[in-house]
Amino acid sequence: MIKQLAHLCFVTQRINAMLRFYRDILGMSLKFTMNGDDGKPAGYYLACGNGTFIEIFDQAGGADKGGGRVSAGGSSAVQYRHLCLEVAGLDEFRTHLQKKNLGVSEIKVGKDNSRQAWVKDPDGNDVELMEYTKDSLQTKP
Repeated sequence: MIKQLAHLCFVTQRINAMLRFYRDILGMSLKFTMNGDDGKPAGYYLACGNGTFIEIFDQAGGADKGGGRVSAGGSSAVQYRHLCLEVAGLDEFRTHLQKKNLGVSEIKVGKDNSRQAWVKDPDGNDVELMEYTKDSLQTKP
């Protein structure tokens, strides 16, 4: 039986930019670092709350150690769409991101009655920032 999402793994050629984005800009805490065969950092586990994580592996240095190697251009079979992070205080968080010169969309209410704004990480992956409302379908029985 599935309990919850454990982690989402990204393999990147921009490891430092990705780490800065998720840790320093979005504010996730670094849980631990994984070293490659050369002893240098090759991957990072960032805490998202409630025992969930984002895992980021360096394409060149350690993807084959634990993250799985991908081709430089990705794969046409990959169907990844976006990552969604639940946030509290979406208006304030959006202002925080704007102060860090991050392009962030206007806040809108989606078809699920949740508030959302969107950003892109350094690899161009869409990141949805969602704040549940009293009418959000995700919170209904």
